[in-house]
Amino acid sequence: MAVKIRLKRMGAKRNPFYRLVVADSRSPRDGRFIEEVGFYNPTTEPETVKINEESAIEWLSKGAQPSDTVKNIFKREGIMKKFAEKN
Repeated sequence: MAVKIRLKRMGAKRNPFYRLVVADSRSPRDGRFIEEVGFYNPTTEPETVKINEESAIEWLSKGAQPSDTVKNIFKREGIMKKFAEKN
């Protein structure tokens, strides 16, 4: 089973926020997921980002592949650096 860490869109029209979820790559964007690892709201000033670092690093070590956007968020928050230091 290929597992990805990706964004799940939520919120009203033209006012989105996103949840960072771990999901099977075959499931739809807003469909079933395995675990929620964070929250991202790009509409606030500054952007709101809350991530459970332990859970995110654990899933990365298990082989979950982050999407491009999630990878950029993880780099900004320093999670990719912590993951690289751990391994």
